[in-house]
Amino acid sequence: MMKDMTTENPILILTFQFSLDIINFVELLNDSRKWAIANQILRAGTSIGANATEAQNAESKADFIHKMKIAAKEADEVEYFLSLCQHSEHYPNCEKLLADILPIKKILARIISSSKNSMSSN
Repeated sequence: MMKDMTTENPILILTFQFSLDIINFVELLNDSRKWAIANQILRAGTSIGANATEAQNAESKADFIHKMKIAAKEADEVEYFLSLCQHSEHYPNCEKLLADILPIKKILARIISSSKNSMSSN
């Protein structure tokens, strides 16, 4: 696991584990020579945690919100590509990844919403 930063931050914990699971899934895709979709899933799936981590050192509340919004967009993107895999005949099962992305998306939405609310009340 990452340094101490993730030990008390639920979104960092979830996105780090999700990234590890994405890496494993992409290895299966690569073994099946499904490189194009594998690259898309790897990029978007690991970017969620990277952006959430980067947001921890944001220069301002607006910068924090912006980085979390990018993480949310990447979560939507990886969900789309995973759905394609799930509904395609010749792709490995990714039901667990699709289930795991839902709480991540919900937490990101809550973080963005509460951050916007606290920014507008100041």
